[in-house]
Amino acid sequence: MATPPAIRIDNLVKRYAPPPKARAQEGKLALKGISLEVPQGGIFGLLGPNGAGKSTLINILAGLVMKTSGSAEIWGFDIDAQPRNAKRSIGIVPQEIVFDPFFTPFEVLENQGGFYGVRKGQRRSEELLKAVHLWDKRDAYARTLSGGMKRRLLVAKAMVHSPPILVLDEPTAGVDVELRRQLWELVTGLNREGVTVVLTTHYLEEAEQLCDRIAIINHGELIADKPTRELVGMAREKIVSVAVDKDIAGPPMEPAFLKADVVEPRRIDITYDRDATSAGQVLALLQQHGYAIEDVTTREADLEDVFVQLTAGG
Repeated sequence: MATPPAIRIDNLVKRYAPPPKARAQEGKLALKGISLEVPQGGIFGLLGPNGAGKSTLINILAGLVMKTSGSAEIWGFDIDAQPRNAKRSIGIVPQEIVFDPFFTPFEVLENQGGFYGVRKGQRRSEELLKAVHLWDKRDAYARTLSGGMKRRLLVAKAMVHSPPILVLDEPTAGVDVELRRQLWELVTGLNREGVTVVLTTHYLEEAEQLCDRIAIINHGELIADKPTRELVGMAREKIVSVAVDKDIAGPPMEPAFLKADVVEPRRIDITYDRDATSAGQVLALLQQHGYAIEDVTTREADLEDVFVQLTAGG
C-alpha cells in the first residue's frame, strides 16, 4: 500500500470578507481551489510571490484562518472533523517572532507544552533547548536573546508536542548567512529523524538545495507541483557567455536570441530557447556578425529561472 501523504489539500478556497464600507463588493479571493499532497518524510517547498496565498494556506492548516470551502487533512486528520488531532500533528514556525519576552526559554517551552496538554513528566524542554543550542540560556529572559537565538527558540517551541510535521514560514528572512546555516542544519537534522518539513522561502537557492519537491502558488492558484529536479528541468531558457576578439559595437539582433547583453567591451551574454536553438547555432550566428570566438561559458537553468517563467505572466 502507498504511504498516505503527510498533508492532503483538496480544492481549498478562501475568500476574505470585504471591508465594512464595501459590503456590496466581493471579498478578496486568496485561494482559488488549491489541491496538493505533501509526501511523508521529505522537505517540501511552498513557493510563490508576495501575496500569492502561501501564508493564508499555512494559517488555515494552523487553525488561525477559516477556509471558505474545500478540505484539508493533516497526518490523516481532517481539520474540521478532528481539529485537535490535526493541530497536534503539526508545528508552525511563523515569520514573526512571537513569545512573551519576560519568560525564559525554558518557561516558553514549558508553557507551550502545557497548552498542548503534554504532561510534566513527558515534556522535552531540556532536550529541545539542547538541540537548538540554547540550554545555556535556559534561565535568561527571552527578550535578551539575539535574533538568531529567538529563531531557534521558535523551532523548539513548534516541536514541544512532537509533531510529525514542521512548517517553517520564511524562517531565514532578514537573518545573516551564519544563522541561515545553523537553522538549516537544525531543520535537516529533524528531517533525518523522520519529521516532514514544509518550507516557504524567498531564497530560491535554499529551496533548490533543500527541497525534495516544490509547489509554486501564484495569485491563489497552484501553477506547479513537481520533484525539484523535474521542476528545474522545465526551464527553457539558457545563457551562453561569449568572449570575442574585438569590442562589441552593439548587441547583435537575431530572432534566435531572446536577449543579448553586452556585459564587457568584449563579452556578450546571449539568452536563447534551448528547445528551439542550440549553443552551436548561437555561436555561428555571432560569427556571422564578424566576431571571432575566444572563450565560451554556459549557465544551466536553475529554480529562479523556472520561478520567473511560471510567475511572470500571472
